[in-house]
Amino acid sequence: MALRQAPRQGEQKTEKTGVYKHLLTGVSYMLPMVVAGGLLIALSFVFGIEAFKEEGTLAAALMKIGGETAFQLMVPLLAGYIAYSIADRPGLAPGMIGGLLAGTLGAGFIGGIIAGFVAGYAAKAVSRWIPLPASIESLKPILIIPLLASLVTGLVMIYIVGTPVAKLLAGLTEFLDTMGTSNAILLGLLLGTMMCVDLGGPVNKAAYAFSVGLLASQSYAPMAATMAAGMVPPIGMGIATLIARRKFAQTEREAGKAALVLGCCFISEGAIPFAAKDPLRVIPASIAGGALTGALSMAFGAKLLAPHGGLFVLLIPNAINHALLYLVAILAGSLLTGVVYALIKRPETQPLAVGAAA
Repeated sequence: MALRQAPRQGEQKTEKTGVYKHLLTGVSYMLPMVVAGGLLIALSFVFGIEAFKEEGTLAAALMKIGGETAFQLMVPLLAGYIAYSIADRPGLAPGMIGGLLAGTLGAGFIGGIIAGFVAGYAAKAVSRWIPLPASIESLKPILIIPLLASLVTGLVMIYIVGTPVAKLLAGLTEFLDTMGTSNAILLGLLLGTMMCVDLGGPVNKAAYAFSVGLLASQSYAPMAATMAAGMVPPIGMGIATLIARRKFAQTEREAGKAALVLGCCFISEGAIPFAAKDPLRVIPASIAGGALTGALSMAFGAKLLAPHGGLFVLLIPNAINHALLYLVAILAGSLLTGVVYALIKRPETQPLAVGAAA
């Protein structure tokens, strides 16, 4: 009995992580489009916040490339590659069709996620449950599956999912635009916490994907809070290695220098070497700093138009408002993380042995 139960438990775990895998696959393929589009939009603001409204100018061209083209492809790519992760290549076309429908129906990134899963599992079901004669079996992946899965996905999006999700997204956008300071601080605290829980894992990616999706709805404050909080763990670890050098092995001090650079580039994974070795202290210290930074960013009213770039985004004029206060938020959270971890970390008793093992 024990031998039979063990595989079942493993299968349940695989299915659970499979859903995360599909979502993260979609997000990872979408990110280059989002980053390119977001930075092009930010570059258009170099010429002035409303310079793109003048036809024929370079600012207008940059906005057309980034905002009107790249951002329109964002949701179809997300949906398409979620479906691709589930059903391989036959799921790609239905997923992208469903994602584009989500965009035209106003269902946004939430609708795109739903479309991706509907398309992927529809394509998988057609592949598995519709038998065909051997003579036309070869047509299945290029004709039968895309046709039927696209039909199912399109009908579901138009008649079931599109309108309710569009209303939900519109309500969410209105709430974000009109929320009071206390609600903004709570949202920033939540996003900051999520960015620091697993350092690039599913929770981190969920907060990031949520904020990126809102860029298309012109809600820029969550993106600012998310990116600021994501920089805190690695910068905080770097600060800790500087203010409590004797508690760290030489290899850890070197990792701290690298973490500082990675943190400034908005690469949360720079803190993973520390979290892997001492998770019960690193993660809570990171969460404390990230939550503070996210809350401060929202309280200051910071709005970020670019979805990546870390501190280097500050070099682009008008990419972020309240730049000085934004830096204060990042510094405050990073210092909190660094000081907390420096205080609670246990000193390395055998630094030479650790260095040799590394």
